[in-house]
Amino acid sequence: MSKASSTSSDKKEPRVLAIILGGGKGTRLYPLTQVRSKPAVPFGGKYRIVDIPISNCINSGYRKIYLLTQFNSASLHHHITNSYNFDRFSKGFVEILAAEQTLEHSGWFEGTADAVRKNMSHFRSQKPTHYIILSGDQLYRMNLKKFMESHIESGADITIATTAVNRHDASGFGIMKIDKNKKITAFQEKPAPDKDISDWKIPEGSRGDLPKEKEYLASMGIYIFNADAMEEALDNEYTDFGKEVIPVSIKTKKVNSYIFDGYWEDIGTIRSFYEATLDLTNYDPAFDFYNADEPIYTHMRFLPPSKINDALIENSITAEGCIISKAKLKRSVIGVRSILEVGTDLDGVIVMGADWYENKETKEENAKNGKPNIGIGKNCKIAQTIIDKNAAIGDNCRINVDGNKYPDGDHGLFYSADGIIVIHKGAVIPSGTVI
Repeated sequence: MSKASSTSSDKKEPRVLAIILGGGKGTRLYPLTQVRSKPAVPFGGKYRIVDIPISNCINSGYRKIYLLTQFNSASLHHHITNSYNFDRFSKGFVEILAAEQTLEHSGWFEGTADAVRKNMSHFRSQKPTHYIILSGDQLYRMNLKKFMESHIESGADITIATTAVNRHDASGFGIMKIDKNKKITAFQEKPAPDKDISDWKIPEGSRGDLPKEKEYLASMGIYIFNADAMEEALDNEYTDFGKEVIPVSIKTKKVNSYIFDGYWEDIGTIRSFYEATLDLTNYDPAFDFYNADEPIYTHMRFLPPSKINDALIENSITAEGCIISKAKLKRSVIGVRSILEVGTDLDGVIVMGADWYENKETKEENAKNGKPNIGIGKNCKIAQTIIDKNAAIGDNCRINVDGNKYPDGDHGLFYSADGIIVIHKGAVIPSGTVI
């Protein structure tokens, strides 16, 4: 056997453990996070946000996945249990680790780093050589195996996934300064718009095909740690990766940048969530669910195909199990089991659908009590609105089409955020309501 072939055969594959951070209370996504955790928020008609990072892991060959969460985790548990079941021979799993009291720790997770630290006993049992830390509220498709290969080849202790941004957007991110070898030499959190950071521009030799106007590197909140580097990085009282652990590690460890040039979007606010969802209806969406080589996995529901009865549909998505009758849809996303009655007109609307169908007896009871059925009734006109699951909207309702302006916040039947109306989960909107 030649020396070259011997070296190749002796090379061991890294033992990778993926950790998805479920986030905090999700206040920026309220009221979609009122009764569910941020990763469990429905997205794209039939998915949940958490399906994105989990699918990235599976498509990259990483099937040992932990999901850390502590707020409103019941629906997330239900989704994970019903969606991700690997065969016993692969030794793969997707396991939720919620905040728990132990003899060593009695409090809640105080931040991203604290959440990982408090679960290290679970992680060590898998004997990983490397950890990949992912966020539970971002929209992107990344080959994590290439990310890992780049990390190992660089000889870094930690690698941070970064995305190029322009000077205006740089003020909203943690910004990295790198040398010609992509080693991170400095970090600053959200530099003020009037601050001179011209010497933080990406070195020309590292730019590749990045757009000219994107001159700075922003952290994506996605990290790879060597196992020993993780142990050392968390051997302290620091609670947050981005604000504490990473800046300190840059001074004491070899920390590299992995420049990701694909689509990446933080969907942590109502506005960003709304725009990212409606972008899916474009002819050429920034995020493509129709990729056979890298599918996005989710819960198999075994629903019937959607039934379209003489409807006019333009640039819209309809999930399975819907019944749409003589309605007009323009640039809208219609979730599973949605019922849209005759004469309804939707423009820029996200309907998250329903968790069940109402039977004949339930509908008769609804009629007796003057309550609308789950779905959207007849002759409604709705625009720029998110309708959460199991909402019942009566006939002849008008929502966000008459120029009414509402301050951000809760208004009883609905919530207003940056001009977008959000109908609460399970809300009942009486016939004739105007919002």
